[in-house]
Amino acid sequence: MITSSFAFLDGIGPKAEQKFHDFGIKHWDDFLSAKTVSGISAKRKAYYGRQLGQAKSALCSGDVSFFAERFSSAEMWRLYEHFKEECCFLDVEVDSKGNIIVLTLFDRFESRTFVKRVNLERELLETEIKKYKILVTYNGSAFDIPKIEKQFGLKITVPHIDLKGLCQRLGFHGGLKSIEQQLGISRPPHLRGSAVDLWKSFWASGDREWLELLVAYNEADAVNLYQLIEKCVVLMNKCIPIKIK
Repeated sequence: MITSSFAFLDGIGPKAEQKFHDFGIKHWDDFLSAKTVSGISAKRKAYYGRQLGQAKSALCSGDVSFFAERFSSAEMWRLYEHFKEECCFLDVEVDSKGNIIVLTLFDRFESRTFVKRVNLERELLETEIKKYKILVTYNGSAFDIPKIEKQFGLKITVPHIDLKGLCQRLGFHGGLKSIEQQLGISRPPHLRGSAVDLWKSFWASGDREWLELLVAYNEADAVNLYQLIEKCVVLMNKCIPIKIK
């Protein structure tokens, strides 16, 4: 839980945070109520106390930007449990030229999919993305987000959790489909193919069935991101780095 995290404090990383936990400081209130904290001067403790007070206020008001500005990208996953109801899972598919052809946003209950030449428009995307406090992707920092920003001229400022780095910290490597298999996340066999091939088949034949299959394929990616982060957060909270041979 975010209230057990100290990694957003100035000069405190995961290792220093673990030392706090080892000394019995496992919650913000533990730190605030302790007269002294091993390895922390009285002046530094007072400084951290003020930061924790600000963090409590930010958490109470739902100010995710307070934490997004202070957490490194590797630690953004810590925000998920508190802000999960305002998270959106995002995934895109591209054609052979690297242009986005389908984009799905999933909010844990329902998905909204945007399709090229149907409703994949800048204004619609911008309006929808701004509804959420956190975006969750797999490799979105290097792929999905830059693609969206370049193709549609958007600047995405919504805080972002990229699950690829988190999976790697836990010992899982590969693309999303491979990670799903390693973690026991299932998808129908007919949704394991190539998005590019489905798009080509649709435009070559005009058969709407190919388009519907492509949309279902992309929606499966977004839905499975939800399952993936749920599993990853549990493992991170248990501090169980898994090594896959």
